[in-house]
Amino acid sequence: MNAVAKPPQSPTFRAEGLRIGGERVMRDRVIEVRNPFTGEVVGTVPKATVEDVRRAFAIARPYRSKLTRYERSSLLLKAAALLRTRVDEASDLITRESGLCRKDSVYEIGRVCDVLTFSGMEALKDDGQSFSCDLTPHGKNRRVFTRRDPLMGVISAITPFNHPMNQVAHKVAPSVATNNRMVLKPTEKTPLSAIYFADLLYEAGLPPEMLQVVTGDPREIADELIANEHVEVVTFTGGVSIGKYIAQKAGYRRTVLELGGNDPVIVMEDADVEEAASLAAQGSYKNSGQRCTAVKRMLVHEKVADRFVEILLEKTRAWTYGDPADPAMEMGTVIDEEAAKLFEARVDEAVAQGARLLHGNQRTGALYSPTLLDRVTPGMTVVKQETFGPVSPVIRFSGIDEAIALSNGTAYGLSSGVFTNRLDYIARFIAELNVGSVNVREVPGYRIELTPFGGIKDSGLGHKEGVQETMKGYTNLKTFSLPQF
Repeated sequence: MNAVAKPPQSPTFRAEGLRIGGERVMRDRVIEVRNPFTGEVVGTVPKATVEDVRRAFAIARPYRSKLTRYERSSLLLKAAALLRTRVDEASDLITRESGLCRKDSVYEIGRVCDVLTFSGMEALKDDGQSFSCDLTPHGKNRRVFTRRDPLMGVISAITPFNHPMNQVAHKVAPSVATNNRMVLKPTEKTPLSAIYFADLLYEAGLPPEMLQVVTGDPREIADELIANEHVEVVTFTGGVSIGKYIAQKAGYRRTVLELGGNDPVIVMEDADVEEAASLAAQGSYKNSGQRCTAVKRMLVHEKVADRFVEILLEKTRAWTYGDPADPAMEMGTVIDEEAAKLFEARVDEAVAQGARLLHGNQRTGALYSPTLLDRVTPGMTVVKQETFGPVSPVIRFSGIDEAIALSNGTAYGLSSGVFTNRLDYIARFIAELNVGSVNVREVPGYRIELTPFGGIKDSGLGHKEGVQETMKGYTNLKTFSLPQF
């Protein structure tokens, strides 16, 4: 283990009230947010009541923003510029409340700036279309136009812990860009980064009615966030069971559910094995393996498997982990001790069933080591279910048909990475893998913040995120026609 001495306790971040309608609403009940590495209290947030949530929606529903495209764009770009001057402060907050190492939290701030920038750029675009009507014998001398309008109701957004600020940015920035109103509930595990982000937007000039933040116990307030009469869209990123509950509870409402993945890298016999193993290590261990698009399974052709495992073992041994605040660390903790214990138990189970533990499976509290397993079989829990941590399970296969069957053989369908130079293989993977994304000679998680992103099966309903697609999902398309002049 690469842990170092614990740093002095940092100042406690206290959220001065819920962000409701421009006011700071205080509550006697609070939620303590603890550093997963040190156990210290990083900050506290109010524990909202159902009445707080109802009030937030009641304030948002009648509000109609008059911000022009230029004003929305300028606001978002100003927020990005402000955040770029506060990288150390913002990334430190992410590291302290989530346990992500400094390298990962600094990288996350860069991604948040990208989301703000892309949203600002997209806000300037004219998103309407026009169609001539004299295209058939039945047509008239008219023209049909389309426009995208903000929603009549309110967006309800619920975000997870693994990217504490970037997941929030992906919900919020497109809402601002489309002139909508949103009530946001960040996870109670990492709410401080969400509040920081909201305050940044208020500083940049966002009317508070356009974004209100409620923090609290989901067992108390989640149903109101889903079924409040003013909600038109529920957007959620998180676990499958909760996502399916939301789908049932939401009723006649638009839902956008991004529910995780069990993403493979597939390494064919002609692959550059050094490239594949290097990228596989990054895809498995960055962000402590806590990404829906992290590499969860490594499907490797038997002809190159020994060499792949040899290189991956070197990369795994060299991957430093320990105190998240230490800039030298490449990995911090996972979100909490409970999660780390789950990974440990799944690896122990796999070893008992015949897998070979080559490195890792060491745990101290929430600190869990990069872990490499070989000779894993598809029925083992560690690969059959989503293992949301830094575990690299290697499954060997003998041909492309088997590789495709293995990839498609779980309940998930989010993304994939394939390593080959053969165009016939690439064509088959793109056509036959039941996933939302196929990345050739890259990790499953490769994308930019602008591009469409999302999965199928238990990874989601097929609705895409990414700035452009989210903005479409946050608008109603209106069609109108006029005589030709």
